[in-house]
Amino acid sequence: MRYSICRAVMDLLSLCLFLLVVLMPAGPVHAQASAVPGFIHDGVLSVCTNPTLPPMTFMKHEGDDRGMPSGVDIDLARALADYWHVRLEVSSMDFVGLFPSLMAGRCALVASGVTRLPSRERSFDAVPYLDTAMVVVASAATGAIATMDDLSGRRIAVQAGTSYAAMIERLNGQLLARHLAPIEIQQYPTEETVVQQVLLGRDFAFISQDVEIYFRQKQLHGKVHVILRTDDPQYRQFALYIRKDTQDHEALRHAIAVLSANGRINAIARRWSIAPSSATALSAAPAPVFAWHDFFHALMSASFLRGAAVTLGLALASHMTAIVISVPIALRLGGRPGMVRTLLGLYIYVFRAVPTLLQLLFVWNALPQFCPIFREAWFTPFLAAWISLSLNESAYQAEINRAALAAVDAGQVAAGRALGMRSAQIYRHVVFPQALRIALPPTINDFITLLKTTSLASVISLHELLSVAQVEVARSFEFSEYYAAALVYYLLMVLFFIMLQKIMEHRLGWATPAGGIHER
Repeated sequence: MRYSICRAVMDLLSLCLFLLVVLMPAGPVHAQASAVPGFIHDGVLSVCTNPTLPPMTFMKHEGDDRGMPSGVDIDLARALADYWHVRLEVSSMDFVGLFPSLMAGRCALVASGVTRLPSRERSFDAVPYLDTAMVVVASAATGAIATMDDLSGRRIAVQAGTSYAAMIERLNGQLLARHLAPIEIQQYPTEETVVQQVLLGRDFAFISQDVEIYFRQKQLHGKVHVILRTDDPQYRQFALYIRKDTQDHEALRHAIAVLSANGRINAIARRWSIAPSSATALSAAPAPVFAWHDFFHALMSASFLRGAAVTLGLALASHMTAIVISVPIALRLGGRPGMVRTLLGLYIYVFRAVPTLLQLLFVWNALPQFCPIFREAWFTPFLAAWISLSLNESAYQAEINRAALAAVDAGQVAAGRALGMRSAQIYRHVVFPQALRIALPPTINDFITLLKTTSLASVISLHELLSVAQVEVARSFEFSEYYAAALVYYLLMVLFFIMLQKIMEHRLGWATPAGGIHER
């Protein structure tokens, strides 16, 4: 009896020791899993995305351009923020700006329907989270093809900044080696523009990922379908990208593994119906030729009004700054030759020669790599666009002012000096008023050009008027309606400044009365 009791006690102790050994690692593993990785700062997980790729990341509702995008990637980013108990911040930008922004430290993670590629992993760490496949998509009347070789001699549309163009170039090398016609590549800035080219019949097909097409078929009313589903191993997984760091890579990989094991990622996939079976249930109802209701709704929407306000504010701020910079430059250019004049001439040459878009991208993406202070939150897209456009515009405005000052008769200055006026008085009361009359028409024309140039700021994630229209097009695929609404806004703004120019010219004596004699 005593032996049985002792044996039972020993068995119980052995069982407790076994459970203790098994359960002891659970505490440290869980603590390690929820440990905050190094790319999270101040309790914030910052994510870069291009919200024009439904269902991975896009603006789900009209007016969301100032808020949080929706989609698979955003839900996953939110799940990661919950896992690490941090706050999520999402920055929307053009696709080509995603990896430069990640490299510059503007965000910690790229989540934007980006596939896992060895070429990208040479510079960044990638963690896959969802299976996918590359597909070739054409109009509904186009028959299926067997291989990518069947695209020989065809024109194919791809989004700029993606790896599809490089993939087709490699394929073209193989086609040429077999004496076959190469595939003609057409690159466009956004995914919706790519799709539009196929709908218009300009391009034979476009390349995308299967999950995006399953979602877009409903928006496109069955106008396109998949003609080839490839098995290319380089386009089989969507991935999140971070800067190179072994510990951060492992922390992100562990977090994705936990979210996959507990069913969170599968729940996200089910929510957005990203499966082939869901594509068969999508509606193929015919689309209206022009949705007038959506057009008028866009004209009166808060998002378009905010976009127009940002466009106008950026143009006014940039042009006023450019005038302040250009006046002393123009005065110095009219002076004696010297080192300062040479440097100012070089400044004007550089900013007139370099494309405005390149200047915007340099200030936004390249400048932070030289000066880390520009990575801070205070350096907003609006501020970057303001700096870029002001410097660019000042080069043109300096030439306008220089020509206007040179057009003032030198005898006017001599007359002022004969009257005993100081140089400052001569410029203020004699030279500047006459130069203003000469510079006014080209200055306002230049401002109108600048007003339209602000649309380039959409590439650095500034939500100006054109960017708002592009977001709505990506959401609904109603190209004509939303682009027409943006067109109306631009026409109204330009019309206002044309009328303002006429009024100012009349007040300054440029108008011609009915008798044909200029007022003096």
